[in-house]
Amino acid sequence: MGKGRGAPARRRNRRSAAQIDLILDALAFSAHKHRDQRRKDSRASPYVNHPIAVARTLAHDGRVHDPSVIAAGLLHDTLEDTRTSAAELRQRFGPTIAAMVREVTDNKRLSKKRRKRLQIEHARRLSYGARLVKLADKISNLRDLLISPPLGWSLARRREYFDWAKAVVDELRGTNARLEREFDRLYRRRPRRG
Repeated sequence: MGKGRGAPARRRNRRSAAQIDLILDALAFSAHKHRDQRRKDSRASPYVNHPIAVARTLAHDGRVHDPSVIAAGLLHDTLEDTRTSAAELRQRFGPTIAAMVREVTDNKRLSKKRRKRLQIEHARRLSYGARLVKLADKISNLRDLLISPPLGWSLARRREYFDWAKAVVDELRGTNARLEREFDRLYRRRPRRG
């Protein structure tokens, strides 16, 4: 009888260990791919701090516990900002995570203005997991803008970013109330004149 009760616990432990391994593998992959990159803030922070912040926002603020979504948060900028291919992500992390990352990746061959417009237009059509990653990414970016904006960004540019991020998030409404409330809380701190 004791053996029967222990089997489900062992399966849960194996499943938990596999989930932790997935998240740590995504963290290690992201850290390696972003290893030479810096953020645009005044401290030139290591870029990998951003994907880590996105993953933490998902888990802590959004109470998202799906390891695939957390892994996608850690990997969300690898296709866009590093020499990572979709095939490489698919091979290492599987089709679900690779698809989420692909969904939140901008086409860098397009102008910045068009990429921003497309983010608004495509937001509503993202999968649930990609919507969560997109929300956490926008939250992380607003936090960074409030704490340590990129060098040379004027007040007008920071305000414009806040407004554009809100337009994207407004298309994601109904995805995760906790993340949406956190975004709204940060948006209320939008930089003001004077």
